[in-house]
Amino acid sequence: MSTAPQEPTGGAATPAPQPGTRFRNCWSCRLVSGGGLILAGAYVFMAARSVMRRGGPTSMGTVAQITFAASLAAWGIVVIADPVGKAQRKDMGTPST
Repeated sequence: MSTAPQEPTGGAATPAPQPGTRFRNCWSCRLVSGGGLILAGAYVFMAARSVMRRGGPTSMGTVAQITFAASLAAWGIVVIADPVGKAQRKDMGTPST
């Protein structure tokens, strides 16, 4: 009997998926989370607008709320669009002489 290590069969040949790729490949996951971020941005924006509609003064807090709402909505759009990995690098190749 030999004591040489045996190579595992099956699982070693298939590459293991990376943790972040599951989210990027799941369209419904991106749609739900991106839509949630957009709706959260709309909620924060409407809360800031309600203060201004009642005639309250526009303070730095209100401006910060509107800016935060815009950033939440933009983040939701980025999650839905998923631009990471879609840009192709131009192959410069070898220069022709």
